Amino acid sequence: MIEIQSLNKLKAEVDCPGSKSYTNRALLISALADGCSRLENPLFSDDTHYMSVALNLFGAKVVQENDGFSVTGTGGKLQAPGEEIFVGNAGTAMRFLTTLSALAPGTSILTGNDRMRERPILDLLDALNSLGVPARSISNNGCPPLEIKGGSVSGGKVEIAGNKSSQYLTSLLLSAPCFQNETCISILGDLTSKPYADLTLDIMAAFGVRVENESYREFRVPAGQCYQARTYEVEGDYSSASYFFASAAVTGGEVDVNRLNPQSSQGDKQFLSALEQMGCGVEIGEKKIVVKGNPLRGININMNTMPDAAQTLAVVALFAEGETTITGIGNLRIKETDRIAALACELSRLGAKVTEGDDYLVIKPGNYSGAEIKTYDDHRMAMSFAVAGLKIPGVKIKNPKCVEKSFPDFFERFKKLYE
Repeated sequence: MIEIQSLNKLKAEVDCPGSKSYTNRALLISALADGCSRLENPLFSDDTHYMSVALNLFGAKVVQENDGFSVTGTGGKLQAPGEEIFVGNAGTAMRFLTTLSALAPGTSILTGNDRMRERPILDLLDALNSLGVPARSISNNGCPPLEIKGGSVSGGKVEIAGNKSSQYLTSLLLSAPCFQNETCISILGDLTSKPYADLTLDIMAAFGVRVENESYREFRVPAGQCYQARTYEVEGDYSSASYFFASAAVTGGEVDVNRLNPQSSQGDKQFLSALEQMGCGVEIGEKKIVVKGNPLRGININMNTMPDAAQTLAVVALFAEGETTITGIGNLRIKETDRIAALACELSRLGAKVTEGDDYLVIKPGNYSGAEIKTYDDHRMAMSFAVAGLKIPGVKIKNPKCVEKSFPDFFERFKKLYE
């Protein structure tokens, strides 16, 4: 357990770690590329470790070095893993590797921890089955562990629901250049978390593959394309930066965050606009963003395009004048934990008045006192509620090691805010 030190105003500068979303995509793409790629400034965390270990089992050679990864790709010619692949609670690894497994001759078994075995993936399995890939939930409940019988994938037309997770779409897109024919993915309904699709197309293009996006309704991957090995610098993670931006917001202080791309496709970049709506000042430099805290006001905001920042905004809302309503977050219920329920419980524990619905939260400020915050083995619960401790004395974070999933040295960097 860690107790957060409260303070009045802060003025600090922080280096942002590499993006988890870009790192795991870059690892998989490099494993499918022809040749050796060098990934610079990647994120080293539990999630990226699970991905790199799995890719080695599929025949790529992924080597972690002091400041990057070296990846010798397979040219799309994978080998079947000789053992079961365990990915903990890494959602990107489980979902992206599910389609990748279809390219490997033989049978692949993918599994994870207890929570991963509760997280749905049936829509992706159905999509693979429609492409002729035998893929099933071993427990017949639509969740891991999974059995995929792979080989060559013909490609063609496939439909997938858009309202559950954009990671299903990304999984198909990342491996589609290795399918035999053009692949056309139709989205049923409205695609959730669209910026993550933008992010996927951005990094695929960086490695030489073109995807045609028809208004997020249809995605076409022309046949005959191959990923080209390259040196690739992973940009900083806006999700990780959000905790430091929020720290300036709640204390009325100032935080400079380095290593961020102002033109990024990451959806959580929009968290800065949300803070501006609440009253903060934002200054954007070439590779640095400065947030200056001011008196905060409650807002109504749809966070479907930046779901990983919803917990952070919910904590900022504790210190705003008036209530804050966050909508469009239904997919938070199938993340590392049911994040809507977890937020409602822990915000209330601090003294806020919270109403939850299927896809929304309403937060009304209250009279606060310190508390031991349960993290539900969810890295983002731990990091977002650390921000609350800067203003509320006596906030203690249980199981702080859960941040190793995406930001292993978070608490070391966070302490520098008040040293």
